[in-house]
Amino acid sequence: MAAGSAPPDLTALRTEVAEAALRLAEVGLLAGAAGNVSARRGGLVAVTGSGIVLARCRLEDVTVVDLDGAVVAGDLTPTSELDLHIGVYADHAADRVAAIVHTHAPYCTAIACVLDELPVIHYQQLLLGGAVRVAPYATFGTEELAGHVRAALVGRKAALMASHGAVAIGRHLDEAVENAYLLEWLAALHHRATALGTPRALSDDQQAAVVMAAMVRNYGPLGEG
Repeated sequence: MAAGSAPPDLTALRTEVAEAALRLAEVGLLAGAAGNVSARRGGLVAVTGSGIVLARCRLEDVTVVDLDGAVVAGDLTPTSELDLHIGVYADHAADRVAAIVHTHAPYCTAIACVLDELPVIHYQQLLLGGAVRVAPYATFGTEELAGHVRAALVGRKAALMASHGAVAIGRHLDEAVENAYLLEWLAALHHRATALGTPRALSDDQQAAVVMAAMVRNYGPLGEG
């Protein structure tokens, strides 16, 4: 922001983040103060505040920071996972990743307590980039955890966090929220399939065939190539 210039109107961005938190809480992916949501506009990031009850999130519960983490607007301390959000945005162009959702979704968290990777047993998982990595455990709110998650997200739209939860990213909040929904569905599917036997993972060739079929048919995000 140029010296002496008025801050932009951030009401819409803060409202969108609050509404996304409400949507996630309504379906049980956020509980209490566990989890956080952010959206980026240019050099600014609107992110849920620390310790707020996300099922009651309002505009006032969303703080705006710059890409160095300095508070620009809002009265609350940003989420303890601010380093994670800022770091992920630093890794991606703004037109590729402009929203991040971190949840403690039940099935995702259960998978993250057991597996090192969520394998591709259903072709819809390719919307997230393939097998979902589980970032190694580190204490919440630390640079170490942020680094592990950033590495797990390379080439992916979602990652799990060992003994912690899940992260989903997107070009906008709607996409990040939908990716969080999909990840929880896939984790639940794996849990149910495992109860019946050993799930069959799709081979690399089978996964490539799905992507090719989607491109030929111009089918959804996979069809975009």
